Amino acid sequence: MSSKKLIYLDNNATTAVAPEVFEAMRPYLCERYGNPGSIHTFGGSVMAKIEEAREQVAALIGASRKDRHGKFTEIIFTSCGSESDNTAVFSALRACPKRKKVVISVVEHPAVLSLGKELEKRGYPVSYIPVDSKGRLDMERYEEMVDSETAIVSIMWANNETGNIYPVEKCAEIAHRYGALFHTDAVQAIGKIPCNVSDSEIDMLSLSGHKLHAPKGVGVLYVRRGINFHPMQIGGHQERGRRAGTENVASIIALGKAAELAMKSIRDENTRVKALRDRLEQGICGSIPKAMVLGDPENRLPNTSLIGFEAVEGESILMMMDRLGICASSGSACTTGSLEPSHVLRAMGVPYTVAHGAIRFSLSTYNTADEIEFVIREMPGIIAWLRKLSPFWKE
Repeated sequence: MSSKKLIYLDNNATTAVAPEVFEAMRPYLCERYGNPGSIHTFGGSVMAKIEEAREQVAALIGASRKDRHGKFTEIIFTSCGSESDNTAVFSALRACPKRKKVVISVVEHPAVLSLGKELEKRGYPVSYIPVDSKGRLDMERYEEMVDSETAIVSIMWANNETGNIYPVEKCAEIAHRYGALFHTDAVQAIGKIPCNVSDSEIDMLSLSGHKLHAPKGVGVLYVRRGINFHPMQIGGHQERGRRAGTENVASIIALGKAAELAMKSIRDENTRVKALRDRLEQGICGSIPKAMVLGDPENRLPNTSLIGFEAVEGESILMMMDRLGICASSGSACTTGSLEPSHVLRAMGVPYTVAHGAIRFSLSTYNTADEIEFVIREMPGIIAWLRKLSPFWKE
């Protein structure tokens, strides 16, 4: 097996910074370094670019409400999706002190799931919505869980491992029937599928720049205008007093540019990239015995494929793929390194011998048909070799 050029199929973990995005941010790392909070023109011009980025992000997610000065105040820049998730939940609990209950799903990203466990330690009741064998939410159980004691419901828009898309608009409507706030972690969904908060009852939404070809270290929390919001980070007046700390100017401007590019590439994501994903699945599952696509085949992100290979270790598969220059993941990047199957696959009841051999392929608009064909050619040999060494494999 000879070494090949890099084939990057781990875009749900992070994405390459787009060249156009880097060029947009570069001047704000070098020449235009003024503090946007300064009174002088040198700093003031930087603030104008931050407001432009805010408008670009608002356009991507359909946040149309402006204040009396014409500013898109529903967009709060943060450091990442995890900060945005935590801020949303803690804000809701402070805004509704008589309500203590939190409702989340069992397949949330650790940014929400670990927060749920921490809240339980602090005495908050947390309900976890189960999923079926395809990773689909049990909507009947969800409706039974939400009640007048619920402060906030937080359900991801799309799952980072399976790619499953969840009915968050419907979930938000159910939460509002009981007066609860609704938040969605949309980190994986934004830029891959159309998302329009103005057409929904979503109160808060999180996104992360490095999932849509912006740099790491910048995110957004959307807060619908009129929501009683309580900041988690206290200090200066930045972000209109809702998130203290000197702005990460270059990365914010980069995120604005990435949002602009994402609006133009969503069609490509849902046509060409989706076709590449389907070809990858057909090629692998058609040539490798007991290889199966995990998740909801009818309602997934166009770029994501989680394939289970029975009787082999995912870590071993990844190491052999890495020798060929193929980058993928055995699960969420935030839990890589654990020898236990992911919490998502455990919640779905995936058999142990399959869950341990689950590999997530996540594509981007930069991937090509030639790259996919190379992976299809090489995977049968990798799996066959590892199965020869596996005590669990039977022909």
